[in-house]
Amino acid sequence: MTTQELAAGWSFDNSYARLPDVFFKKQLAVPVRAPQLIILNEPLASSLGLNAQSLRSAGNVDVMAGNRVPEGAEPLAQAYAGHQFGHFNMLGDGRALLLGEQITPQGERLDIQLKGSGLTPYSRGGDGRAALGPMLREYIISEAMHALGIPTTRSLAVVTTGEKIVRESLLTGAILTRVAASHLRVGTFQYAAALGQPEALRALADYALQRHYPQALEAEHRYLALLQEVIQSQAKLIAQWMCVGFIHGVMNTDNMSISGETIDYGPCAFMDTYDPATVFSSIDRQGRYAYGNQPSIGAWNLARLAESLLPLLGEDEERAIEQAEEALKQFGEQYHHEWLRGMRAKLGLFHAEDGDKELILDLLGLMQTHRADYTNTFLALTFGQAAPGDLAAAPEYVRWQERWRERQERQPESAEQALELQRSSNPALIPRNHQVEAALSAAEEGDLSVMGRLLEALADPYAHRPQQCDYAALPEPSNLPYRTYCGT
Repeated sequence: MTTQELAAGWSFDNSYARLPDVFFKKQLAVPVRAPQLIILNEPLASSLGLNAQSLRSAGNVDVMAGNRVPEGAEPLAQAYAGHQFGHFNMLGDGRALLLGEQITPQGERLDIQLKGSGLTPYSRGGDGRAALGPMLREYIISEAMHALGIPTTRSLAVVTTGEKIVRESLLTGAILTRVAASHLRVGTFQYAAALGQPEALRALADYALQRHYPQALEAEHRYLALLQEVIQSQAKLIAQWMCVGFIHGVMNTDNMSISGETIDYGPCAFMDTYDPATVFSSIDRQGRYAYGNQPSIGAWNLARLAESLLPLLGEDEERAIEQAEEALKQFGEQYHHEWLRGMRAKLGLFHAEDGDKELILDLLGLMQTHRADYTNTFLALTFGQAAPGDLAAAPEYVRWQERWRERQERQPESAEQALELQRSSNPALIPRNHQVEAALSAAEEGDLSVMGRLLEALADPYAHRPQQCDYAALPEPSNLPYRTYCGT
């Protein structure tokens, strides 16, 4: 390896590999023919303590393709289980390998994972590979989420493999290098509980506490504290999704991170026209994971986590169940608090009043009735512009605006302060589905400039720069619903 390749700055310390070996299988990635770097996230690389120039070298492109193992890495596939559309399965990383945990210059511990790196013992009949389009899609959406201020895994790089993979047609193979606080999932705990090995479950819970919630280690009931911490982080995360119109698309328990990050960007998308029943995923035929169902699904998933933790909550099973149920009740309260706080901010409201929920729900009802765009309606309210579509001319909307202005005038903060709160709470743009698709189509043809311009616009969504206006434009009307696919 050359000096430049050695200078990348990889600094691994692999605590997950020190868990009981039932939680993983160590293995190398399946080599690929001709890796080529497609995109590199230089700001993220810098924050990780990595040298972007060195990452572009042939040796480090090999690292991100799985052809070479950097010093200190211990590649492994993680085991986990999950309820997929309500049905329990024993799962695991079927097309991903955890290289290890990068220790950043700030002392953070972050997973470095290769997604699309080939067959593992958990592949379940799949080919272990990924296509370029879905990997670039995850890159775009995860980086947009980060810029929106929503906890998320991030994308360091995408490389093509020089090989084709078979889906409905032959597609360009690719590997995403993903960065995460960890890849511990609700499904990891379900897996541990299903093994029937109490000490393995306890080791996993202690590890999750040490890695993500060390403040809870000294609690009188540390495992109950773990459940409470995860409930709180998920309540806040899902409220943030709802406030920007994000639809995860596949909220299986194996896609819910213990750390409170958004993870696994498969058939996800952002809503245009406001409708709680909006579904984009091609595989969600019953609408289980529709936009409006996300809070209740979050609660359902957390109940599965609580079930998995029951053996650690005490020897008295009845008392353990009572404690878990009491903790789960907190989710609804915390979600409601976080959602109301976020929606108040979108309307420039600093403090709580009893009628705020009604005011917000009335607006959302009007948006649904008049098929108004979610993001652009809040932008119109922020900048005093006409509401999108038929909403602007609706008499009931005019009356609603009068109520809203009266509500704003009752608060001590100035109109300028309210405007600044709205500007910082209502993004100028989201990754519009038609623009993401245009960027992916161009990239698959070898033109990365469309994606580059989109990423630049999405990088600071609260800047409200004039050049971002084009990316707030709505798609042309279509009789066909927009559909997204998981890519496996």
